Amino acid sequence: MTLWTHADAVAATGGTSTTDWTADGVSIDTRTLQPGDLFVALKAARDGHDFVAQALANGAAAALVSRVPEGVPDDAPLLIVEDVQAGLEALGRAARARTGAKVVGITGSVGKTSTKEMMRTVLGAHGAVHAAEASYNNHWGVPLTLARMPAETDFAVIEIGMNHPGEIAPLSKLARPHVAVVTIVAPAHLEAFENIEGIAHEKASIFDGLEPGGTAIWNGDLPTSAILGAKAAATARTSISFGESDACDMRVTSIREGDGHCVAEAEMSSASLLYKIDAPGRHFALNGAAVLAVCEVLDLDRALSLAAIGRWHPGAGRGAHVIVTLDGSDPNATLALFDDAYNANPASTAASLAVLAAAPVQHDIGRVSRGRRIAVLGDMKELGPTGPDLHAGLADLDATKQLDLVHCVGPLMRHLHDALPEAQRGLWCDTAQDMAAQLPRLLDAGDVVMVKGSLSMGLARVVDAIRNMGEGGPRDALEGS
Repeated sequence: MTLWTHADAVAATGGTSTTDWTADGVSIDTRTLQPGDLFVALKAARDGHDFVAQALANGAAAALVSRVPEGVPDDAPLLIVEDVQAGLEALGRAARARTGAKVVGITGSVGKTSTKEMMRTVLGAHGAVHAAEASYNNHWGVPLTLARMPAETDFAVIEIGMNHPGEIAPLSKLARPHVAVVTIVAPAHLEAFENIEGIAHEKASIFDGLEPGGTAIWNGDLPTSAILGAKAAATARTSISFGESDACDMRVTSIREGDGHCVAEAEMSSASLLYKIDAPGRHFALNGAAVLAVCEVLDLDRALSLAAIGRWHPGAGRGAHVIVTLDGSDPNATLALFDDAYNANPASTAASLAVLAAAPVQHDIGRVSRGRRIAVLGDMKELGPTGPDLHAGLADLDATKQLDLVHCVGPLMRHLHDALPEAQRGLWCDTAQDMAAQLPRLLDAGDVVMVKGSLSMGLARVVDAIRNMGEGGPRDALEGS
């Protein structure tokens, strides 16, 4: 299916095309480029112009550039613009303008990507959904996601993030959502903000991009909810709070967690909703309420939405539940792994620790007769001068106190390691590589292990080391749930 013709791309960007071409996709990386893609030569860690020749050799339909790169023949298919980033944004703007899709924007300190994926699953029960495959939520990720959107899309889900003040509103204005969601406001990126209130104002600025008549959906259970509510009232036709508080418009009245799932009940207007999430965790159930609120706003079939949300489960690095079989001859010799290694901040780590604390263990199946709840935690980055105290403070959480062992990775997590009671104090390692080399020999059948840390800590190495202990696979693949 043709996504861009040279004529459409020229009209969108105001650039000049050296020849006729059609593109089926848009790529910024030669490693994942597919034949027929338009290659966008962005300047990031390296200048994308250095890879144009390779992209064309790999089958790119054309390249979006600001100059003719060296080593590229004169007759190469190029779309030449003054600025490649601006050109990508123009493509995204044009793609958004030509579609009749209902667009949902999502931001928050925690849960953006998992909520985006939950939204993708639920909206997919009602039509064709477009959303980024990864966490493409920044200044190039949002326009790239839009530029990849087919005109025939029924629903688009756009994740919007930030690292510094002033980033969210321009991206929201580019995406022009009909519905915008703020999942939570929590300490994250504190290096760039004076306080949590500053983060709340930045998150609330997603409502600045709402289409006329749009809807703002926001977390009503937060100390900063008043900031979100005030912004929603000023920018949206309809403002909907969600959470467990009595005043919330979408009110979650109960959450019951089971082995590998949770069941929640919620009320919105006169409607009662009973839904299941195929993952444990109150945070997943609460974000599920926001997803269902979007469906109510869009007037989608409620039964289809409730059925679809039960099919969603978190992906690798974002809370995925994996059963690792340690002995192929003994199906009972297993340990459970929660892979939450993609990202971390104090709020998301607290939520994950609560899941671990509630997880069932198995006794009398391993070398250690008693199954254990074990956390492996890596540094939480971008917390500024409060970082050491926020790491040490994890020791005071009720969930942490219910764990058997906590292993720590990184210089900041040394503060937590030192704050833990001696009985809970596991290994401390400077790097994930060191932890991955030592941890597996300390684990046993019956244990439940949770791995969490900021992406730059590389705790995926630890996850891989645990999975390599046996014949691990996704929980749903092993149990058919």
